[in-house]
Amino acid sequence: MTETRRSGAETRERILAVAREHFAEQGYDRTTIRSIASAAQIDPSMVMRYFGNKEELFKAAASIDLALPDLSTVPEGEVGRVMTAHFVRTWDSEGTLMALLRRAASDPQAAEQMRSIFATQVAAAVAPLCPDPAQAARRAALVATQLLGIALGRYVLHLPPIVEMDPEEIVTWVGPTIDRYLTAESAQTDENPRRVGSS
Repeated sequence: MTETRRSGAETRERILAVAREHFAEQGYDRTTIRSIASAAQIDPSMVMRYFGNKEELFKAAASIDLALPDLSTVPEGEVGRVMTAHFVRTWDSEGTLMALLRRAASDPQAAEQMRSIFATQVAAAVAPLCPDPAQAARRAALVATQLLGIALGRYVLHLPPIVEMDPEEIVTWVGPTIDRYLTAESAQTDENPRRVGSS
């Protein structure tokens, strides 16, 4: 029985490894259960047995650990640079995450999965840095707007100025903004905002 469970676990991991490669290289729509099964050298029914359908397989393949560094050990003023550099490396190396980002633009389930990744992992990483820990979720969301925006512009929309930047240049531009989102005191709002056109 133990040997059977081990064999099943190994088969599942092999399917996931192949699926990540296919989703990263071909995208969701062009990837098929049959092509994954062929590359994994198993029958397509085995993929269905472990994951049910392509949607569930993609969800499992895109359950990604961002492997965020311990930001509490980073020197003051360098947190934004460290985090930005980490994400640029992640975008460059983790094709499945990019496949998830592309799907998230039009698929509600993929969007929810991307939100979950950022809401749980990023919020947990930045919470110790926030002057007010209660604002961790809000600050993590602001960080996400920057990091996801860079990924969208660089890897999905292929905006020439962003594509042409080397990683260090992106870090130099974006790092200070990330640092401000994470460590600045709370933004103050004007209790009596002046209306446009008022005297």
